[in-house]
Amino acid sequence: MSGDTERRKELGAFLRARREQLDRAEHDLPPVARGRTTGLRREEVAARAGVSITWYTWLEQGRDINPSRQVLDALAVTMRLSAAEHEYVLSLAGYAPAPAAAAVPPQEIPAHLQRFLDAQAPSPAFALAPDWAIVGWNRAYEVLYPNVAAMAPEDRNLLLVIFTDPDDRALLPDWETTSRRFLAEYRAQAGPRLALPEHVALVGRLRAESEDFARAWADHRVERFASRERRFTHPVAGELAFEHHELVPADLPDVHVVVYLAAERSPTKDRMAALLEGARPR
Repeated sequence: MSGDTERRKELGAFLRARREQLDRAEHDLPPVARGRTTGLRREEVAARAGVSITWYTWLEQGRDINPSRQVLDALAVTMRLSAAEHEYVLSLAGYAPAPAAAAVPPQEIPAHLQRFLDAQAPSPAFALAPDWAIVGWNRAYEVLYPNVAAMAPEDRNLLLVIFTDPDDRALLPDWETTSRRFLAEYRAQAGPRLALPEHVALVGRLRAESEDFARAWADHRVERFASRERRFTHPVAGELAFEHHELVPADLPDVHVVVYLAAERSPTKDRMAALLEGARPR
């Protein structure tokens, strides 16, 4: 299946999912059969966006049509899409730069970036490839999540960790919220890469191994990354609170660096230092 076909299918599925989640009252529309208050009909969305019902139906069906940017902007306004969702729709239709299809995710990071990660201690830090493979980390991240060093390279992927590793799930008191937030951020980045083999393989594996992932993936949620608080329940250190930050090195634009800074007015920094002091050396 070509990349264009895959993107058209995803665009149609995304628009349908968002249409079915719209609140009718917010659009000054009455409930429909059996008192249902969510979900607009295709003709209702088409009329508000100024397109024909036939054309909009074809768009949701993933047919080979070329929507203009103006039409997609009108649909975004009609559906009240967030900025991240709007950009995602545009990227699926070819109105945003896409990475080269031949790009191969790095298997490891260069030495200078590893030194940068190591210098963040006692803050946990790690690096992600475009497919969210974990391609580098520091000792602080390893004591926070020891499995990262023990797992096979093909399993060392942040989405796989979140959705399939029970040890990681036990670390996260807000696993339901965190897992869906990560997936929404991954999807926001993955639009131009839908037909790439590593993306297809990753999603297929996760669907097969995690019912939670399959349900969350079907929601088509899209969000931009935003720095935020992250909490962990560590079996040795207890409760840990961090600020979650993400950086993109200027010389490695396909790699994202994640750093967890100890939250202010919390014992997290001291607890992480104690964990590092008591941990065995690499």
